[in-house]
Amino acid sequence: MAISKDFVHHVFFWLKNPDSKEDRDALVAGLQKLTKLDFLKEYHIGIPADTNRDVIDRSYSVSWLNVFENAEDEAKYQNHPMHLAFVKECSSLWSKVAVFDSVKA
Repeated sequence: MAISKDFVHHVFFWLKNPDSKEDRDALVAGLQKLTKLDFLKEYHIGIPADTNRDVIDRSYSVSWLNVFENAEDEAKYQNHPMHLAFVKECSSLWSKVAVFDSVKA
């Protein structure tokens, strides 16, 4: 089934200490707090699947997929105090972040 909402925001995090279960758990706990935002329609917090093909990048530590009704709701998310607090509290855990935003084609 296709996602019925318009805006998808997918974030990939690379931990400074990729072998640290404690750091990964702390990042996941921080993301879990963000799931309470009422304008977040769907979400998925994940870790790399055990799949191995040439086209698969498993170098990241945690992924955070968000589905918003529209770009305006995603902009609200970016400036929301809970999101800003997450960045402040958890940014020391990661060495790299990559964001992929998309809208319906």
